[in-house]
Amino acid sequence: MGIGTGIFLFVVGAILTFALNIQVTWINLDLVGYLLMGAGVVVFLISIILVARKRQTVSTTRTAVDPTGTEKVTEKETRGDVL
Repeated sequence: MGIGTGIFLFVVGAILTFALNIQVTWINLDLVGYLLMGAGVVVFLISIILVARKRQTVSTTRTAVDPTGTEKVTEKETRGDVL
């Protein structure tokens, strides 16, 4: 949801900055557009970082010794939050 929100904010900001040629006396629409684009980029990057942190893969290699010889055990775990 955060990735979509970031893209939405960026698009709305770009429309306000580049597509509209309306002059309003009480607000600068170009500045608002740039602020929305900046907020969209920040939200998008934070969302990407959080998604990347949730999907981690851990590989573990263990060597166990028993009375008959050496046995090598390889385990792979995938950790991640299920939505």
